Amino acid sequence: MTQRLRRRTGFEIELMAPPGVSRRTLATELAGRCGGRVRPVWHSDSEPSLVPGLGRFLHLTQGFEVHRPDGGLLCTLVDDITLLAGLDPRAKPAPGWFRVLTDDARLLRLLARHSDPGGTIDTALAGAAALWGSEVQRYGDVYRLNDAAETTIALAAPLGGERERPCEIITPPLTHDHAELLEELLGPARELGFTVPSEAAVHLHVDGAPFRAPHALANLVRLFAYWRESLRAVLHTNPACRRLAPLPGPLVAAVQGLPSYDELCAAATEGELTKYFDVNLTQLLTDTPIRDTVEIRILPGAIGAGPIVDRAALVELLLDRCLDPEPIPPGDGVDGLLELAAEALAERA
Repeated sequence: MTQRLRRRTGFEIELMAPPGVSRRTLATELAGRCGGRVRPVWHSDSEPSLVPGLGRFLHLTQGFEVHRPDGGLLCTLVDDITLLAGLDPRAKPAPGWFRVLTDDARLLRLLARHSDPGGTIDTALAGAAALWGSEVQRYGDVYRLNDAAETTIALAAPLGGERERPCEIITPPLTHDHAELLEELLGPARELGFTVPSEAAVHLHVDGAPFRAPHALANLVRLFAYWRESLRAVLHTNPACRRLAPLPGPLVAAVQGLPSYDELCAAATEGELTKYFDVNLTQLLTDTPIRDTVEIRILPGAIGAGPIVDRAALVELLLDRCLDPEPIPPGDGVDGLLELAAEALAERA
């Protein structure tokens, strides 16, 4: 029996479309079933650069918001560059699919504001070109925008290698009927032939505000540091999932005592904390969060609502335990981890 969740929870579910199908296909299907509409959006990410001296490219790829008839957001469908297995890197770009690339985050945000994700590659840089008073140059299938000094500002290039097939489903925060609402998204995906990629994960987002208290934040660190292997065992974390790592040493060392919030922030800075750990705590450690959540990143991929919600329910109990002022102790083994969850369940009762 699928468990029920109490917390407001957002989900990110990584799927792969079959050849000839794309995340746009799923967006159109979902909108048709609910009588809603599809709105193209940009999704930003980064990738390694092949240009000498340039460590990475920042890019915008095409995503899609699906809105219900009343305008409410059903979900957003975007690319995920960690999903690679099964794609043909030599495949020709699918018609209408392209990306915009630059090397500066500020330029990326400006390009997103002045380019239409539902437009065409030949007009993708036109808005930015007007801002710079420059002309867009074409080199084969690639469009380039330079400034007056002939320094490249951005490129627009076809999206090759079947990159239209990866699909991360991002839900808005769900407050009730989590399984039913997830199945509204996953059922059509299964019918279209979507599958769970070999590198897949499911990410959970829960409200961050309760975990800004120093004792709760410290307990989050203790839970994901002291019980890391047990968590991965009981949740069946995908060993092929990318961008996961144990929390940094300085942050783990800080919670051996009873640190203040400022001390935890300093330890996170020393440990070079980013979002790409087993749990993303970055939004708790800033006064200006972009998305004020705790993100749990170690759930395995799935394309059925039941397993997703069941695992999320266990995580929810462990998060409840983190709110207890009593420090979470070091431990070993799945049985001990389940005892922590049982303590939280007893407190609920």
